[in-house]
Amino acid sequence: MDDVRKILEKVAKGEMSPEEAELSLKIKPFEDLGYAKPDTHRALRQGTAEVIYGESKTAEQISGIAAGLLKAGQETVIITRLSEEKSLAVTTPLTYYKEARIGVCGKIPSPDTDGKIIVATAGTSDIPVAEEAAVTAELLCNNVTRIYDVGVAGIHRLLAHSGEIMTAKVIIAIAGMEGALASVIGGLADCPVIAVPTSVGYGASFEGITALLSMLNSCASGVSVVNIDNGFGAGYLASMINHIGGTSK
Repeated sequence: MDDVRKILEKVAKGEMSPEEAELSLKIKPFEDLGYAKPDTHRALRQGTAEVIYGESKTAEQISGIAAGLLKAGQETVIITRLSEEKSLAVTTPLTYYKEARIGVCGKIPSPDTDGKIIVATAGTSDIPVAEEAAVTAELLCNNVTRIYDVGVAGIHRLLAHSGEIMTAKVIIAIAGMEGALASVIGGLADCPVIAVPTSVGYGASFEGITALLSMLNSCASGVSVVNIDNGFGAGYLASMINHIGGTSK
């Protein structure tokens, strides 16, 4: 952080304006590890620090990137799509969420806003994607309520949670098969709904494409859609929405 101190000293001496300092910090270079270039100032630019996608990386690479981000001052490093086997080989100390396949190095944060995110699934088979979304949102400082196995095959199960649905700031609706849950929730809720199609389903579900197209063609206003099985993307976007105009703690 020596470069940051030099910038601040220039501001204090009047050699640099606060606006110039802000711009300089926003475009500060990344750390070059050879195999990766961790973006150490992403939180400054975007409000949320860099997240490591772990599926295609080795445990050694993950360890190095996480250590670099922590060294640069990032308090919480999230690693998505991390297998349990690989998590055991990561040398940087971490907390592992097995069902979500998420690892966390550093501090586990607490909620910093009063808004509530609901994560709802059509079926139990959708829970792994839902947990990726829910844990991501929690690690981004949100209150999360889980409502699982409330698909349209037994819609009374969803309606039993009407009160919770009406108090949410944003809802993540996760479904495979024909993906109808997102439209139903979109017709009940007065908040944004993020639809996540999953690859759960029989042959004609085409590994989630059917649910994806169904969600994209939803007649319920206020429904947006992320990619198939992209629980992380849904949790991240829900956090952004939840922090807009919220009451910070």
